[in-house]
Amino acid sequence: QVQLVESGGGSVQAGDSLRLSCAGSKHFLCTSWFRQAPGKEREFVALIAWNGGTTYYAESVEGRFTISEDSAKNTVDLQMNNLKPEDTAVYYCAAGAHYSLIPREYTSWGQGTQVTVSA
Repeated sequence: QVQLVESGGGSVQAGDSLRLSCAGSKHFLCTSWFRQAPGKEREFVALIAWNGGTTYYAESVEGRFTISEDSAKNTVDLQMNNLKPEDTAVYYCAAGAHYSLIPREYTSWGQGTQVTVSA
């Protein structure tokens, strides 16, 4: 299995922005970002298809987060604007052969990167 590598997490104030990057997912049909807060299940955040850039977002982040691919760097990035305390979680990059909102459908994962948003 391919090990993905995330970067870009950190601690910010509410209203600030962060940009996460995921390397290693270029040869997969679909790359997604999930997040998991303490005591909660891992939840879908956003996905992108490498074959044309089709994107889809969770309702909780639509309009604030943007997923995109950077062909020059071979990364899938997640631009997160107007961050809220409820966005605090470990963010994971995942890649697989299907478009899915379900974590178990993905075959490759990153190690996760912490995002903490203070009020």
